[in-house]
Amino acid sequence: MAARSTVALALLLLVAFSEGAKILGVIPTAGKSHFNIGSGFMKALAEAGHDVTVISPFALKNAPKNYRTIEVPEVLAESNFDQNMFNFKSSGGAIAPLFLLFLMYESFAKVICKCILDNANVVKLLNSDEKFDLVFVETFISEPLYGFAQHFDAPLITYSTFGNSMWTNDLVGTPAPPSHVAHFMLSYTDKMSFWQRFHNTAMTIVDRVYYELRYLPNQKRLYDAAFPNAKMSFDQQMKNVSLVFLNQHFSLNSPRPYPPNMIEAGGVQIDDAKPLPEDLQKYLDEAKDGVVYFCMGSNIKSIHFPEEKRIAFLKVFSKLKQRVLWKFEDENMANQPSNLMIKAWMPQNDILAHPNVKLFITHGGLLGTTEALFHGKPMIGIPIFGDQPMNVQKAVRSGYAVLLDYDDINEENVDKALSTVLNDPSYARNAKLVSERFRDKPMTPKETAVFWTEYVIRHRGAPHLRSSAMDLSIIQYHLLDVYAVMLVMALAVVALNICIAKKILRKVFGRKPSVDKKKKRS
Repeated sequence: MAARSTVALALLLLVAFSEGAKILGVIPTAGKSHFNIGSGFMKALAEAGHDVTVISPFALKNAPKNYRTIEVPEVLAESNFDQNMFNFKSSGGAIAPLFLLFLMYESFAKVICKCILDNANVVKLLNSDEKFDLVFVETFISEPLYGFAQHFDAPLITYSTFGNSMWTNDLVGTPAPPSHVAHFMLSYTDKMSFWQRFHNTAMTIVDRVYYELRYLPNQKRLYDAAFPNAKMSFDQQMKNVSLVFLNQHFSLNSPRPYPPNMIEAGGVQIDDAKPLPEDLQKYLDEAKDGVVYFCMGSNIKSIHFPEEKRIAFLKVFSKLKQRVLWKFEDENMANQPSNLMIKAWMPQNDILAHPNVKLFITHGGLLGTTEALFHGKPMIGIPIFGDQPMNVQKAVRSGYAVLLDYDDINEENVDKALSTVLNDPSYARNAKLVSERFRDKPMTPKETAVFWTEYVIRHRGAPHLRSSAMDLSIIQYHLLDVYAVMLVMALAVVALNICIAKKILRKVFGRKPSVDKKKKRS
């Protein structure tokens, strides 16, 4: 009888789950690349049969019927992502990345979270009787938005668009020793010299202090204001994350330890290549010597290149036998060479999938580099800020990219970089090798995302994946209390030995004077 009841219950659960879960996704950032990755997760879940609601400044084109969007256009208006991003170039020495990081902490974090939480349609959702089985939030200066999970009494999954950082590691207790794990704002790999380790450690410590003493208290105030009757405090919600997805893969990055609830799903935004627009298809198909594709991403605008740098590119492009595709926001370009096609927007993944593309010139964002490597294309990296310098350095070290520093862009250096990658077959060969490693996995990134999301839902938050490190204080986690006791014990042993030695010395050498005195008296 008990066995029949168990089977019946299992069948009921299976039927209920086969109808699909209700999932709330929050993709708050104004950057289109962030949205492409977040919507990659959400679209995969919708295609798997789940009912998906997404809060975002962007709407997904050709979304499935079970994919609903709550648009928050205020994020785009307030974030000022149309400004000249070259102004954020990480030059200016070792402390420059800190200034950009603090700017994100002080400006973007408040703007993005407040716009989301104050939006009328979001407030309406919060005040409704709607229920969700899971909440899915991007981890990018967005901690107050984790409150959606406690509000709807649902497990929380977060995802990172660029890989590891303090923001993701703290959520599930991932170790990140600065001896070989570089801060994401630095251009270091896992192979660091002494001074690089020194810089990395100093950056990590300063970031940690600012994060704990300034940033998190600000985020807590936003959380408390948005969820005054929260079932969990801010600190409790921060420690109640079921799983974290990372937009990276070990074949593209350095090996490092993860807890079981931190999952790599790099390339989740990559779809099967679609047919290109007719003019692009013709342009690529007829390029008998190949094509160079140039795109600085969705946030960095090529139109903002200073004129002397733009002219340097044009002069070099005009001398190439290859054709060039350049994502350039003004399609009326002066002095445009005959072998150059410019467009304000291009379907990047579909272009990179074309066999005639021989080189990708990129800013080094993880979305673009992942797509290029998926299709086995070598690169020239022009990193500007954030994780881009690190991504490009890893590509250079792996032998499928050349670094072209923004400050060094001139005709000679552009020509040298292009000639190096186009004429040395090792770059294309290494890109193919890394592509093979990246593709060699038991599940696609989308299948991985769907499986682990459903796993968390099936196991009601999967608390058995949670590391006990989450319950330790910073003193306990780093064994500072143990080291302190060991130091005291060692000092006590040394002190005791010194006392014993002194007593022995007194007894050995302290008797002779008294004996000599007795001899003198006699």
